[in-house]
Amino acid sequence: MSERDSMVCRSCGKEERASEGYPCERCGTFICQVCSMRGVVLCAKCVDEVAKGAQ
Repeated sequence: MSERDSMVCRSCGKEERASEGYPCERCGTFICQVCSMRGVVLCAKCVDEVAKGAQ
């Protein structure tokens, strides 16, 4: 039995280690470290909701 410590980034869709990422500032879903370093603070779903004005 092998354990996997990975999650899918809700911004770019890449699978990364869960310990190497940050939560979305709005809903708490996983955002990978690379996206975080690029300044991404919201997942794709929250970006869409904010763009539609549903805050």
